[in-house]
Parts: sequence; C-alpha cells; structure tokens
Amino acid sequence: MEDWIFSNLVVGLLVAAATALFLWLRGNRIWRQAGSELWQRRPLGLLVIGLYLTIALLDSISWVGGVESGGDVVAAHEARSLLDRVFADSKERSYSAPLADVEFYDEEQQLRKPGSHLLGTDILGRDVLYLALKGARVAILIGGLTSLIAIPLALFFGVSAGYYGGRIDDAVFFVMSTLASMPGLLLLIALIMVMGQGTVSVAIALAVTSWVGFCRVARGETMKLRELEYVQAARALGVSELRIIFRHILPNLAHLVVITFVLTFSGLVLSEAILAWLGIGVDGSWGQMIDQARSELSRDPVIWWNLSAAGAALFGLLLAVNFVGDAVRDVLDPRTLRENQ
Repeated sequence: MEDWIFSNLVVGLLVAAATALFLWLRGNRIWRQAGSELWQRRPLGLLVIGLYLTIALLDSISWVGGVESGGDVVAAHEARSLLDRVFADSKERSYSAPLADVEFYDEEQQLRKPGSHLLGTDILGRDVLYLALKGARVAILIGGLTSLIAIPLALFFGVSAGYYGGRIDDAVFFVMSTLASMPGLLLLIALIMVMGQGTVSVAIALAVTSWVGFCRVARGETMKLRELEYVQAARALGVSELRIIFRHILPNLAHLVVITFVLTFSGLVLSEAILAWLGIGVDGSWGQMIDQARSELSRDPVIWWNLSAAGAALFGLLLAVNFVGDAVRDVLDPRTLRENQ
C-alpha cells in the first residue's frame, strides 16, 4: 500500500473516532456541561486550536495528479496534499521579503508571483507561509501521537502499581526511578539515534522519556482511591479486581488524563523543537525552520521573516494550548471546583 493511501486511511479513522467521541461526550450530561463551560471560558483558544487542526488535516489528505508538474515526471506521480496544491506554483528563485515584487538580493529581478508572498520566501525560494503552515501537522502529530503512547503507558503502570502494590509496585517504582535518574535529553538522543529520525521514532522516544511524571501521579491517586469506602464495599461484595479498576478507579482518573494530555502537549512540541535545534528533529517542523534560519540573523541585511514565521506559529499554538489547559484544569479538577464554590 502506498504511503499516501495509508495516511488518508489513518486520517479517516481519526476523524471518525473523534466524531464518535464528540457525540458520546455530547450525550453525557457531565461532559456536555464541562464542554459548555470550557467554551465560555476560552472560546478564542479553542478556535485557534481548531484552526491548527484544520491546517493539519489539509496537509494530511493527499492524492496523485491534478497539479501541473512543469515537465517533471517524478513530481507528476507524487502525492500532494490539499495544502501543497494551494501553494503548488509559489516557488521563486531565492530570498524575497514579505509582499515584495523583486528578489531580495537582486532588485532588478522581478518575482514570478510579485506581492503574493505574505511572509516572503527562503533561500530555496519556498513560500515561508507555506512552510509555517506545514509545520502545524508535524507539531500536532508529535504532540498527539506521543501523548497517545505515553499516557496509556503511564496509566497502565501507575494504576497497576498503586492498586496491587507489593512486588508490582516495587518493580514499577524501580523502573520509574531508573528512568528519572537518567539525563532526559541524553536518553532521548540515544533512542532517536537507535530507532532512526522519522516522525514515529521521535514520538516513541519522547513517549519513553515523558511517561514517568504522570505514572507517579496515577500511582499516588490510585493508592488513595483503593482505600475509599465504595471500593472496599465492592471488594467485600466479591466484585473482581479488574471490574473495580474499570468501574471505580479509572473513571476517577479521567480528569487527570484530560488535564495531563493538554498540559503535556506543549512540552512535547517544545522538546521536538529542541531536538531540531540539535539536528535530530523531524523534517518540516517549526524547530527545523528555526534551526535553518538562525544563521540568517547575521546577514546584512537581516533575513528575519523565516525565524519570525516559525516562532510566531509555535508561540500561537502553545499559547492557545496552555490557555485551554488552564481552563480544562479549572473545569474538571474537583479540588478547583470546591475552591470556587
């Protein structure tokens, strides 16, 4: 199966799963009220996140054909996304300033698309706005995929250690202590060098180095929940351990899962940007744009728009996620609700 076909199938499954989850949450009174309150608190943040998700989807749905290749046989058989097709004919020869009509270093050379590059072009003539928009897909993929790996892993080990205790708790605590004692950045670099520099490899490496924190939280919360009266009553009535975990423990950890997902996302995106700065990031990311543009600040005149575009796009996403994360914590955390009441 072609990579672009597999990518389209994955996108379709994710959209279907997200739609089903939205409909299920909307049918639940508690989650519906929480969603309504979240919208009242942070409507702008949710709209910004929705915009980034839309851009990421536009760059994830692709097919072959339908774009002029200029005689390039290879390009004619390459799959291009919706975003690629919008900027298909936007390439120039080299640098051009935002909204310029001529090249940056050769003012006598007219641009192919004068005045159409809102954020200018880079050294290869690629539209900087196009590159900045493509970075949204990488950021969301890294943050989302890593969270989907790390949080279930942390939840599994944390709940198992906190509920069963004994040797299971000792084993999990030993693994957590061992990982926590290692320099996180060095371990991350080592894992990427072993597994490769692809998007999935970077996501797995970030997940391995980021699940310990939430595992500690889940373990401690489970140790508290297992001693509550309704859990003791269920155990006395002969309810199985797995049923108690799924019926009483995990639902009481749901707010922590949501909060951790939202607040961990920004840290993971920043971690990828740091890796890109070190030269082992993901192709097409904002971190890679920043890494490639850092030498341009020493030019005379300064090429500022590449770095500014990547930094602004990264800042906008992380700011919106942090604002929404604070609101999610206020809406779902029982302790915060009691303090507000």
